[in-house]
Amino acid sequence: MSESHSCASQVITCKAAVCWGVGECKVEEIKVEPPRKAEVRVKILYASLCHTDIVMSKGLPIPLFPRVLGHEGVGVIESVGEDVNAEDFKQGDVVIPTFVSECQECENCLSGKSNLCLKYPLTFNGLMLDGTSRMSTVKGQKMLYHLFSCSTWSEYMVANVNYLVKLHNWDAAAAIPPLSHTKIERGSTVAVIGLGAVGLGAVEGARMQGAARIIGIDNNDMKREKGIAFGMTDFINPDDHHSGHNRDHNKSVSQLIKDSTDGMGVDYCFECTGVAHFINESLEATKMGKGTAVVIGTSGSTSVQIDSLSLMSGRTLKGSMFGGLKAKTDLPILINKCMNKEIQLDELFTHEVPLVDINQALALVKQPDCVKVLIKI
Repeated sequence: MSESHSCASQVITCKAAVCWGVGECKVEEIKVEPPRKAEVRVKILYASLCHTDIVMSKGLPIPLFPRVLGHEGVGVIESVGEDVNAEDFKQGDVVIPTFVSECQECENCLSGKSNLCLKYPLTFNGLMLDGTSRMSTVKGQKMLYHLFSCSTWSEYMVANVNYLVKLHNWDAAAAIPPLSHTKIERGSTVAVIGLGAVGLGAVEGARMQGAARIIGIDNNDMKREKGIAFGMTDFINPDDHHSGHNRDHNKSVSQLIKDSTDGMGVDYCFECTGVAHFINESLEATKMGKGTAVVIGTSGSTSVQIDSLSLMSGRTLKGSMFGGLKAKTDLPILINKCMNKEIQLDELFTHEVPLVDINQALALVKQPDCVKVLIKI
């Protein structure tokens, strides 16, 4: 029996950040089961913190507790389960979880219009594809929910191989920035609402596709420098246009964007904050008859109000998961760009904490100088 399959038959006890409820995140020992059919067990090296993790920790959109959060990270395959092709994945391979898959066979994968695979779908139930969990508490043997198809805030996790991408150089890809893969035409005007990690990824994606103007909107002036480093050409701080005594001075974000584009609006507007009312603002900020608003930021709201006239006027509103990237087709290209220093990863990561200080990481993301927190496992 190979060493990998010998390891695969054993339960591992390790540390993980367990979310027991809203505001209850605790690092404790858990048990991680062996990988089953088409699965591998991964020793996590680094993880990251995303706004999506924060929303999920608040029990949205579905309250699933206790849960091990984290959907960004990089790790090494510790053991493999049955029916895993050694040419694809083997013990010692460095991998990143993708939480979206690409079978390259289903209707969506072949359509060229979506990155959401139908054969291996994006999951929200906190369980593996067979409807079970691979994690449990040491005390009481209580089942732990995963986040999507992974749980990177743990020393070890189990993942289906269809939700993994193999790396050849993990130094450049500890947590790949969520670049928007929405196709834009060269010379387009683009607005990005919210310049956190997701927003900066949208700025970078627009720059790489040849946008003529990229307008960043954020109420934190410290994001101006970060935005410029990623390709932003203009910056708007809405707070600079607010006055309690002058009603004409209190302009909406969409109006501020239109003012900077001669009243026309932009070709594309990316909403990256997760704040519900900015979804309608992003739509109204685009050009009549042809503008497109793309919702990337994860919202805690299950419904939003949209101005029907803006839609009737020929604008398009669409959502995006994983930046619209296809796991097998697009992600390797993005990884190569990271390795070749074409993407400013050094500008993205502003803080690093060990797993045991996960609550410090949750506090850091609220600080004005924080963009992305790297979690050393």
